Amino acid sequence: MSALLETRDLTVSVGGHVVCRDLNLSLAAGERLAILGRNGAGKSTLLSVLAGLRSADVGEVRLGGETYAALGPRAAAKRRGWLAQRHSDAFASTVLETALTGRHPHLGRWDWESKRDTEIARGALQAVGLAELEERDVQTLSGGERQRLAIATLLTQAAPLYLLDEPLAHLDLNHQIAILDLFAGAAQDCHAGLVMVLHEPGLADRYCDRALLVHGDGRCELGACRELLTAERLGSLYGHPLKEVVSDGRRWFIPV
Repeated sequence: MSALLETRDLTVSVGGHVVCRDLNLSLAAGERLAILGRNGAGKSTLLSVLAGLRSADVGEVRLGGETYAALGPRAAAKRRGWLAQRHSDAFASTVLETALTGRHPHLGRWDWESKRDTEIARGALQAVGLAELEERDVQTLSGGERQRLAIATLLTQAAPLYLLDEPLAHLDLNHQIAILDLFAGAAQDCHAGLVMVLHEPGLADRYCDRALLVHGDGRCELGACRELLTAERLGSLYGHPLKEVVSDGRRWFIPV
């Protein structure tokens, strides 16, 4: 069976510096990958290339063994969901209507959303704690509520692969953990693949199988979180010494 996501000799650059060079990675169903690095290292740029929204300098990205060019936008949207850092709402719509946009890849050109589509969207809103706000105007939401709505929309899309650019942005602590638990459940129960840009190495270690460290100068390190995430290596990545602390079997990394 082909990997959900695969890169072949991928080189990506932005703003005059190389983000990654000759990157080869493969993500299987149910696997969770964290992307870590300093601000400006190019994590979001790399993720947008993995999502097929930006071209690589060299190499290719494949979903289930097929390139984005071969799949086309609609078929690609059925295979991967994309969570951007920022969300723009040019027009007024309700929370439920916004969540339902996640079903668009599954509809024909002239189709309307079905009762089943609405049930899926409502289930996603329930999962992120927005069920009681489904009639609210999306433009009246707080930043955290809007982020959770974006995640609900992604869940409504029901793709087997989720590419998440800073999914914890604007969320308070309880919602951060709830969202990470939600996606961990999707990986375990639905065999979804996850690629997440994260800022907290301890959360990457807790919720992901592997990590990709993006140094911002073309160097990338890929490996199992338990082996790759060390205080020394992370200190080099972030440009500041860190200390590893273990509590209840979980590892955290704090500035020295």
